[in-house]
Amino acid sequence: MDKRKLRELRAKAQSLKATVYIGKDGITESVVRELSLQLDKIKLVKVKLQPSSEMDRDEAGRKLAESTRSVLVEVRGRTAVLARD
Repeated sequence: MDKRKLRELRAKAQSLKATVYIGKDGITESVVRELSLQLDKIKLVKVKLQPSSEMDRDEAGRKLAESTRSVLVEVRGRTAVLARD
């Protein structure tokens, strides 16, 4: 994805609320399945890492992008934004 498209997606993501949450169990199969379904429908999804999750936020974003075949748009704080074409 080119830089212009990523910039547009970041701008769109600011108004979104997180719809997928990762808790103490980390990235589970059900989380990946739900995220994949949401990406199929709405193409841009915010994922929130709960404080109980001990995962590194950048690593979590990369793993989610890999497992859902999506693009990691950005990681800001404990929130990751993923997109799929």
